Amino acid sequence: MTAQANSRVSPVRVAVVQFEPRVGVENLKANAVAVEQRLTAAADAGAGLIVLPELATTGYVFESRDEAYAHAEAVPDGPTVESFARIAAERNVYIVGCVAERDGVKLYDTAVLVGPEGYIGRYRKTHLWNTEKLWFTPGDEGFSVFDTKIGRIGLLVCWDIWFPETARIVAQMGADIICVPTGWVWTPPPLYDASGVCMAAYLTITAAHANNVFIATADRIGQERGAGFMGNSLIAGTNGWPIDRIAGPDEDTIIYADVDLTAARTAPIWNQLNDLHRDRRTDLYDQMLGYGDRAPLPR
Repeated sequence: MTAQANSRVSPVRVAVVQFEPRVGVENLKANAVAVEQRLTAAADAGAGLIVLPELATTGYVFESRDEAYAHAEAVPDGPTVESFARIAAERNVYIVGCVAERDGVKLYDTAVLVGPEGYIGRYRKTHLWNTEKLWFTPGDEGFSVFDTKIGRIGLLVCWDIWFPETARIVAQMGADIICVPTGWVWTPPPLYDASGVCMAAYLTITAAHANNVFIATADRIGQERGAGFMGNSLIAGTNGWPIDRIAGPDEDTIIYADVDLTAARTAPIWNQLNDLHRDRRTDLYDQMLGYGDRAPLPR
């Protein structure tokens, strides 16, 4: 193999942060400090793209609509996004976080992407889980993939990964990596298999494998107002297999993976006659599964 073949076109160290934030306005400052400490640690370790858990600065289990409003802020002009942008500029990194967004009287569970140049874009969670439906409005801006200097970054949030259409559409939109802030809660048992891996982690692995795309999921840990969280943060390669390892259920940790994001643009050639994207029967179903807000990009 030649040196050119071994070289990476778009090398980046990806980091997913796993820790325990706490809900309550009295905990907002402590959560912000904890997030900044972990962003700094990941940047010190060479990360160029860092993914945080869902609602990492606010906690997750709101008890009332008033409490959800008390934790919410504007995007991109709120303090959390401004803090992410400051750190991203200082450390020359890209950050994917998730905030309770207030837009007029509506609240959204919103993933945001910031980089060294500032705020890049947002994604409002499409599929709402359980009591989220009491506070948040389902996403109304569709799916997004953002071009950056390190590659094309797509965003989803938590429960979205259960729906195969989401990763398929974002991959067809040209994403090199899909970043997924999550708050995977305990579901009916069994919570984990014998190796300590939960179903959500396997869904991440499957979505990465089926779409030939990197997926970085950052989950939280701990218990909050009766809800338990799964952990199991991971970074899946384009073949689906986790790079490095899957975080444990209770670990306060950061998982890293050194990848070439543009590898996602190379169709997986399984054998002389098969690869994933060309074998899709777009004569029978629409290439974008009926999603019309953005045209597909060739892969």
